[in-house]
Amino acid sequence: MTSKDKPVALESVQCDVCMKEVPVSEATVPEATDYVVHFCGLECYEKWKAQGEEAKAQPKRQTS
Repeated sequence: MTSKDKPVALESVQCDVCMKEVPVSEATVPEATDYVVHFCGLECYEKWKAQGEEAKAQPKRQTS
């Protein structure tokens, strides 16, 4: 008797930069509990980090 295994759907999250699907098993980090961002790789992480540094470098507008 032969049986075919059915594929199992993996739970996934999206990369916060390129929106690529990342398996939850690869994205889970026990140290990050308050605010979690997911990245599919170092390239997207570097883009996200650069955006944050760029935002900090821009002078804030004063409202009158």
